[in-house]
Amino acid sequence: MESRILRVESLSYKIGSHWILRDVSFEVSRREFVGIIGPNGAGKTTLIKAIVGDLSDYSGKVSVSAKIGYLSQSPERKRDFPIRVKEVAAMGLYGERGILKPLRKCDWKKVEDLLERVGIYDLKERRAGTLSGGEYQRLMLARALASEPELLILDEPEAGVDEMGKASFYRLLESLKNDKNMGILMVSHDIGMVFEACDTDVY
Repeated sequence: MESRILRVESLSYKIGSHWILRDVSFEVSRREFVGIIGPNGAGKTTLIKAIVGDLSDYSGKVSVSAKIGYLSQSPERKRDFPIRVKEVAAMGLYGERGILKPLRKCDWKKVEDLLERVGIYDLKERRAGTLSGGEYQRLMLARALASEPELLILDEPEAGVDEMGKASFYRLLESLKNDKNMGILMVSHDIGMVFEACDTDVY
């Protein structure tokens, strides 16, 4: 099994005469935690869109040889929407099972195991909109992990999370990387945390 699961080669993208990305190249392998560092407006989210297939009119090459799990930037949260934590996590299974098929007992067991792994099992019956920022990010991580990705992509996952919560979240990512033999690609503007958490940094 090849260890490299993502290769970006000379990726460039511009709008009009303005370059958003210019000649970006890097790789991600299994069990590697790669951090993409840059200030707001530096094109980090555009880069992620190219990798996950939401952007196509770029030059260069993106090669992905792994199933992707994606945690987007500031995922939408409706505080008054009556959906429970475990039901949100279960949405990660819809891609393979389909939204119309009822979940089996083994599916719910998988969901509960994921909630246990990310540290919010005790909140499984809570309404998702009542969670704190850090708790909600862990819920979104559980949903992304439900499809058993080999490459986990996170777009500024520290948004809305306090410093203690960030450190705990990154320790969780490190353990998932090793236990699940996955690669992790994270974009962030938190330079200090990326230096501490990631194996490889890209500027």
